[in-house]
Amino acid sequence: MTEAYITSLIRHFEDLRDGTHGGSASRKDKEAHFEKAVQLLAPFARQVLTEVNTSLLLDTGHLTETGLRRTADGGLNASWALSWPEQRAAGVQPIVLQAYFGGGFHHPHLRGTTVHDWPLNVFSEEDAADQLSILRAIASSDLHNLVYSADYRIVSAVRAHPATRLAQGAKATL
Repeated sequence: MTEAYITSLIRHFEDLRDGTHGGSASRKDKEAHFEKAVQLLAPFARQVLTEVNTSLLLDTGHLTETGLRRTADGGLNASWALSWPEQRAAGVQPIVLQAYFGGGFHHPHLRGTTVHDWPLNVFSEEDAADQLSILRAIASSDLHNLVYSADYRIVSAVRAHPATRLAQGAKATL
């Protein structure tokens, strides 16, 4: 069995070779695939940011999402962002999971605030679920990079009393 991330990369490289996305060659059809991908991906993006909020930010974060929107370059994007008081006070960006299809791109990508460009090949609910590990990696890497831009104290669980972290960890594994 081929791992999902390998399948995603193969699809991505075949798209580049063929000038297609999901079997479609026209921009209009590719955008229709992207719109569906955003709908399928949304619950998984929210799940990942909720996990980070619960376990690392001790439920102090606020999740927002944009929905699908047109970008200045004629592309499309949708994003899910997690902000929290310490991050805002430090003046750094929130953790963002973004699906985007740039105006001049052949196919869409996933990205974060500081982590960029993972192929987005989601055509089914199974494909979307297979992105969980990628979304977790993007969110984790973003938080890691934001800590380096600010300070470890932007992570609520690190500042909390050790007993609080242990109790929070136990709750997260139930």
